[in-house]
Amino acid sequence: MEINEQHHSAEQTMRALVQHSHRGPKDLSHTTDRRRPAPGPGEYLIRVGAAGVNFADVMQTRGTYAGGPQAPYVAGFEAAGEIVAVGPGVASPLELGTHVVGAGPGAFAQYMKMPAAEVLPVPSGWSDAQALGLVLNWATALAALKPLGEVKKGDSVLIHAAAGGVGQAAVRLAHHYGARVIATASPSKHDTVKALGADAVLDSARPDLAAEITRLTGGVDLVLESVGQATFDVSLAVTKPFTGRVVVFGAASGDAGVTTHDLVFTHQIQIKGLHIGALAAAAPSIYGELLTELGALISDGVYPPGTPEVHPLAEGPAVLQELEAGRTRGKHALDPWL
Repeated sequence: MEINEQHHSAEQTMRALVQHSHRGPKDLSHTTDRRRPAPGPGEYLIRVGAAGVNFADVMQTRGTYAGGPQAPYVAGFEAAGEIVAVGPGVASPLELGTHVVGAGPGAFAQYMKMPAAEVLPVPSGWSDAQALGLVLNWATALAALKPLGEVKKGDSVLIHAAAGGVGQAAVRLAHHYGARVIATASPSKHDTVKALGADAVLDSARPDLAAEITRLTGGVDLVLESVGQATFDVSLAVTKPFTGRVVVFGAASGDAGVTTHDLVFTHQIQIKGLHIGALAAAAPSIYGELLTELGALISDGVYPPGTPEVHPLAEGPAVLQELEAGRTRGKHALDPWL
């Protein structure tokens, strides 16, 4: 009886990373006895194969992500894995054993709940880790470029933080759509970005950044702005008056502001805000079109399988600290079974 009880309790618990404060990733700890969640109405229970690491995870550990969880909580929100249970009220549920990618609370764990309406099957022949980024990084990059950014062949597009997860996807896509791509990244990451199709890669910290971008382009048609404070003034300064667009989807270096006076007298440009989760909720038809286009990009080989750097779950706190310090490039992931 004792053996059965031990076996039963082992099945009900799991490994997870729990955030204990809003003092940053250093207060994220590895636990082995977190209770396994049960799927609620409209949810799948996923056996996580790989969890994506995003800058939003860093913001959540600092309590600066709007609507983010209150500590203590199981961290992470992006994952791919296998459906092992279906909650009540799921319309046309996918079969048990189907591998899906999506978002939901508590991804840095061996099991998590995921809203069934927002998952996508892992593309055929891809691993869970290779599918990470589909509903977050790539969907964000495509939304910023197409429905919001209105990118056209021949446009000049400025992409900040171009070596990150969204940045790399955006460089590939902008190049595919025939834009001239000007990217910013720290010098050690320039080769990576250039290889993705950027026409020019500039040091994001150079003091004459705005002047150099203007010299290269005469003014850009579209800016993808995810850095915030450190680059926002440059973004405003290099955007073409009236026709130029700035799509803002992050503020990794801190908040930046623009006033009504600025928009009338100094920077007569179009500024658009983007949060992919809010877009999915508020404009499902646009989001559906994005997912359809991503499927076509995958079929056409424009969107290749991801190549994230995969770490054991226990290394998550260190990975988040590296991301916060700007020392990572590309996509990183955690494997909760390592």
